[in-house]
Amino acid sequence: MHSGFIAVIDLGTSRIKGVVGRKNEHNVISILASGSIDAGNSIRRGVVYNIEQAGANVYKLVMMLENSMGRKISKVYVSLSGQSLHTLEFNEMRQLNAGMVTQEVVSQLRKAAEKFQPEMVRNYRVADVEYYIDDKPERNPAGVTGSQIEAGYELIVGRPNLLSNIEKSIAAKTELEIVDFIVGPIATAEISLNEEEKELGCAFIDFGAGTSSLSVYKGGILRRMVVIPFGGKNLTRDISALNFTENDAEQLKIKFGRAMENKDAPLFTSPFAVKPDVDLTELNKVIGLRLDEIIANIGEQIVLSGYDGQLGAGLIITGGASQLKNLDLYLGQKLKMPVRKALAKKTFINNAPELINDPAFTQALGMLLFAEEDCEQPDLGSAEENVEERRSTSSGWFSGKSKKNKSDRKERKPKVEKQEGGFFTKIEDVLGGIFSEEEDE
Repeated sequence: MHSGFIAVIDLGTSRIKGVVGRKNEHNVISILASGSIDAGNSIRRGVVYNIEQAGANVYKLVMMLENSMGRKISKVYVSLSGQSLHTLEFNEMRQLNAGMVTQEVVSQLRKAAEKFQPEMVRNYRVADVEYYIDDKPERNPAGVTGSQIEAGYELIVGRPNLLSNIEKSIAAKTELEIVDFIVGPIATAEISLNEEEKELGCAFIDFGAGTSSLSVYKGGILRRMVVIPFGGKNLTRDISALNFTENDAEQLKIKFGRAMENKDAPLFTSPFAVKPDVDLTELNKVIGLRLDEIIANIGEQIVLSGYDGQLGAGLIITGGASQLKNLDLYLGQKLKMPVRKALAKKTFINNAPELINDPAFTQALGMLLFAEEDCEQPDLGSAEENVEERRSTSSGWFSGKSKKNKSDRKERKPKVEKQEGGFFTKIEDVLGGIFSEEEDE
């Protein structure tokens, strides 16, 4: 890659994260800058909720990254997430008139999958594919003889309006150009999982603050992905019910919370002034009750995948909320599966160990693997020429990209409107309404 850099923004419910890196000729990434900023009330369940505040937060984050590097950012890749994202199967068949699979046939099948528009949801990305030639599975079909080929695709679909609020908050409020949208769970899996784990079969969970994504792999292929509307914030809010502010509850969860409670846990003197003492047994009982609900939903989704009992590599977890003490032991005990904590693989990133070892940054680092276009602001003299050249040669996942790229962005600070009200509405039954998201409007 040339002397520029790639920049990604991960819109998390709790914190918005940004990472800037450069790829070498072997696609190994060097991190140039990174940052994280409190999302406030701007992101709800992985979806932009307050456009003004989200835009102001991204603006501040980009300024932090630019100040750290001493270089300007004009474009970013942005995470696509949200409770409505899930996989949908799509099958397409072709007769092989030439008696052999050609690359043209493979391309035709792929285009059919990309153009497929299901009802009520938008087709955001072709995530994976499995080919069958005369009903026999074939990994690399081009050149294989047969009479017909069938392709089974896993599409990532979600609500049609997932992109609009991101575009309004980032492109309009910060005047950054959005190069492309990267599906969060796919990026996290790409940088965390080994090929052996995908082949043997695994359930991969990214525990976030507002949502947790579950991806089931088997035979090297993504078989099911779903976003569960539970995360670390739910535990924090449950602890708040013990008569603590949300900030204090978050600190208690981090310092003293455990997934498996100690039966002889003492009454702990509160570290907070004029606050009640903390009964650690009661604290962890509250955590356990919520975890049991989350784990029940994870187990149900694994069953729905059709691969329950067939996941040889067990359960693999990452994400900021995966840092709860003993969570891996508790999951293993409840789901009767081996559990591994995952981080970004060091073979992809050649520096920044503090980021690699922070599971909250796994998704942002994974996004860098899919980013290719130079995101550095060009010299003002040739800005328009360079921008137009890059636009004409880019080939992103999505069409209809944002076209903002103004050199005077730094002089136009976005306005912020405070958002009142609670962070979460009451969570409805997951299995009954996992894809209905009135709260994302």
